[in-house]
Amino acid sequence: MSSRAETEYRYEKLTWPEINDAVDLGKVCIIPVGAVEQHGPHLPLDVDLVCPGGVAHGAGQEMTDKILVLPTIPYGYTGHVMDFPGTINTHYETFIRQVLDVTKSLAYHGFKKIILLNGHGSNMPNLDLAARRTNLETDAECVLAAWWQLLTVDPEFIPSWRESKFPGGCAHAGELETSMYMYLDGDNVRTDLIKNGVISFNEEESPFNWVDVFSAGPATLVSWTSSYSDTGVLGEAELATAEKGERVYREAVKQLCAFVNYFGPRPKDQRGRHQRHAPTMPLPWGQRPIED
Repeated sequence: MSSRAETEYRYEKLTWPEINDAVDLGKVCIIPVGAVEQHGPHLPLDVDLVCPGGVAHGAGQEMTDKILVLPTIPYGYTGHVMDFPGTINTHYETFIRQVLDVTKSLAYHGFKKIILLNGHGSNMPNLDLAARRTNLETDAECVLAAWWQLLTVDPEFIPSWRESKFPGGCAHAGELETSMYMYLDGDNVRTDLIKNGVISFNEEESPFNWVDVFSAGPATLVSWTSSYSDTGVLGEAELATAEKGERVYREAVKQLCAFVNYFGPRPKDQRGRHQRHAPTMPLPWGQRPIED
């Protein structure tokens, strides 16, 4: 008898017996993680929720038998953006603990493959730590990817649509995010308010201190957003189109599905202890001991 777990990709729509079935199927769990923060005068506060959530659900729809998409974690690390009204910040320790609570819950129930799909740049170092801790403190495997990083798998893809300058044309609420949002939720774009924004330190043309969503300088100064932008728009939003957004969305979904096909069946790497004598105490930081 077939289970609904084979055809339902939305985690929260399953019952607890169906969760057991999903574990038996070896489903990969995708946790979209975002933020509620300003995206200039032309985009709503939920850009960092809509984009990763859209990509995750797109992949889930393509691979219902292999993927479970969890509800999006909505509040991220945005303290540097608090000079712009509407932004909601979560303390970095609270944020990391919340994400870790979710991954540990999944691991406890039997899910052993977890993807954190991020939608907010400043979440990245915190999510990296949450993923690493999941791998050290549970028997599950957890990886982190930002949805825009999926666009870099095919080296020919970004040059095929990007028209904005590098660096800076795609940074925050610029060509990329505006295009993506135009495709996913175009009715809520304030098209009459779309205007390019300048990242002031990028204008210095320092080889060290510059930023773009796809890369950054080797010594980039990260501080208050309002110190280098008056509008909160970092990039060339005027070059955005819904057609670009559709191409970006489809590429991100395609690459996320490809990664699930690789990650899901991949055997877990095995530890090896190299102390001459077995340790006589547990690891003091909450990590799992090595199994003899």
